[in-house]
Amino acid sequence: MKAEKRGSSIRVENVAQDFGAFAALRDVSIDIEPGELVALLGPSGSGKTTLLRVIAGLNSPDRGRVLFDGEDATLLPVQARHVGMVFQSYALFKHMTVAENIAFGLKVRPRRLRPPRAEIKARVDELLQFVQLDGLGARYPAQLSGGQRQRIALARALAIEPRVLLLDEPFGALDARVRKDLRRWLRDIHKRTGLTTVFVTHDQDEAMELADRVVVLNEGRIEQIGTPEELYDRPASPFVISFVGEAVALPVTIAEGHVRFAGRELHIDTHGLRSGPAKVFFRPADIAVSADGSGELEGRVESLRRTPAGVRATIAIDGYDQTLEIDSPIEKAAALGGRVPLSLSKARIFPVTDSPGFLNEGDGI
Repeated sequence: MKAEKRGSSIRVENVAQDFGAFAALRDVSIDIEPGELVALLGPSGSGKTTLLRVIAGLNSPDRGRVLFDGEDATLLPVQARHVGMVFQSYALFKHMTVAENIAFGLKVRPRRLRPPRAEIKARVDELLQFVQLDGLGARYPAQLSGGQRQRIALARALAIEPRVLLLDEPFGALDARVRKDLRRWLRDIHKRTGLTTVFVTHDQDEAMELADRVVVLNEGRIEQIGTPEELYDRPASPFVISFVGEAVALPVTIAEGHVRFAGRELHIDTHGLRSGPAKVFFRPADIAVSADGSGELEGRVESLRRTPAGVRATIAIDGYDQTLEIDSPIEKAAALGGRVPLSLSKARIFPVTDSPGFLNEGDGI
């Protein structure tokens, strides 16, 4: 198969979806470029699967619209949208062979649009080779592994030559090793087909490894859209920095341009944030044992353990009721129970507000 024709652009404009009193989507807007691989990332109940179903046409939004290549597709049925769907549960027909499953979408087309039998067979053979399962067409789904079933589900989605490929937690039912292998395989498939691809996941590693851009959802709203690097290095809200990667949050007070925690002043620029309660977020790699013995924070070493990257220390910070982990080397002199001064190399500060991510627009530093 060749990536001769790239996928369609997708525009989601101010889409809202309510289920009774529950707002699953709240004014969601996204622009997805042709051929882009986009992840919808968020915890359970964040709205990511609902959004995917709206794009597919399985759900009708209460407000807003969906456009493919600039044309309004909001009222189009699933069949008219030319989308391929892959679900976590595979959704293969157990009574059909692998070849029959792949051919299903072509065989149920209206007679005038249905390819000849020979053409369908050739398409099935091509797809089996494409997903590296050639020779298995006569088997039934029960005779395949989970990873193989998911490849067949993808082949079936590709058989109809969709302009958009939509995947709902495609690897969620598989074990960790198979998931990792299939991630690389899906990325390769995407490069070879050039299809616009949108997939749902709650696994941040999966989203960061696969996607060109990631849409982070929380309580039916978009918290941030960006590349994996942008989400990790420049998170737009407390929710994003807490959900994407590891992060520690220290409750602080801003007063007259200074940031104070447990009686100590932290050397963090407030960038003009107003006085009041706030939280300082940093990642384990952003805090280190101070080389000169002075530091903004001080704590006690509670445990040390080996990691693939070296040694990780668990520190009980003075004035903080939780422990935190750091990747900074700990000298033997500061072994278990020893006290260490700590300095922050990088941190982000957000004011505490009443919004879901407790972020006022423009307040994140």
